[in-house]
Amino acid sequence: MTFKNPEYLWLLLVLIPMIAWYIFKQYKSQASLQVSTVKPLQKIAKSQKRYLFVVPFILRCAAVALLVIVIARPQRSHSMRDQETEGIDIVLALDISGTMLAEDLRPNRLEAAKNVAIEFISDRSDDNIGLVVFAGESFTQCPLTTDHAVLINLLKSVEFGMIEDGTAIGLGLASAVSRIKDSAAKSKIIILLTDGSNNVGDIAPLTAAEIAQSFGIRVYTIGVGTHGLARYPIQTPMGIRYQDIPVEIDENVLTKIADMTGGSYFRATDNRKLQAIYGEIDQMEKTKLKVKEYTKKSEEYFPFLLTALLCLLAEVVLNNTVLRRLP
Repeated sequence: MTFKNPEYLWLLLVLIPMIAWYIFKQYKSQASLQVSTVKPLQKIAKSQKRYLFVVPFILRCAAVALLVIVIARPQRSHSMRDQETEGIDIVLALDISGTMLAEDLRPNRLEAAKNVAIEFISDRSDDNIGLVVFAGESFTQCPLTTDHAVLINLLKSVEFGMIEDGTAIGLGLASAVSRIKDSAAKSKIIILLTDGSNNVGDIAPLTAAEIAQSFGIRVYTIGVGTHGLARYPIQTPMGIRYQDIPVEIDENVLTKIADMTGGSYFRATDNRKLQAIYGEIDQMEKTKLKVKEYTKKSEEYFPFLLTALLCLLAEVVLNNTVLRRLP
């Protein structure tokens, strides 16, 4: 509940001098009667009725307070929202080849990519998002969906060894395009993350980029890996041993893919940079939200006015009947 004229509520302060005057008047209006002794009167029980003489004054104060509220015009608001959401369809194409186990990102490239992707998905509640994974071949781990809880669970289950090893960037991108090309969304994007260069597959990366371009799909490419050498775990009969392997990301091809489709290329050399990249993409690809709000107000003064009149009427009745005072 709101008030049309809330400034009139300051009139409630008039109750303070009213109460002060009443107390002063009661203190000064003690009746006196000259008698020889008051001992016989002390044995008379005090009537409980004397406590009721303050009731008319309380009713008067309540009536004044209620009339002030009436003047302030209490109103009740009824709001309606007309919301239109224009979501964005997104497919994440994730490289899960063996080199994604390198530990230049923590705990390794694959787990770092999964963790940041989960945060990205969680922040885009209005979008359809799907997941394609690729290595030596590619497949759809999750089609486009708004059930992000299911998508996140499927993303968490992704691991190296699910498919034949290799880096088929062209196949991965083509699979992502096939999943999103028929979408009715006005904005369709693919986020392709890899740490190498295309070395297997029947589709060249730039050919897949041309297909994406023909369907109006923007592709953001991310190259994951530090510069120079990266620490890589190798299983041996004596347990896990580490060796440094060269980081070979085909940045030229990834940049061309992004440029052809209207996207951007990013290089993530550590966890913080990878998180910043997803944050930048999130800002560039905001979901459009149109909200129309309708507000209808109704006057709510009548119950307060009726109660004030009843209080005044009750005061008059009490003062002239059961609580009547004789001079």
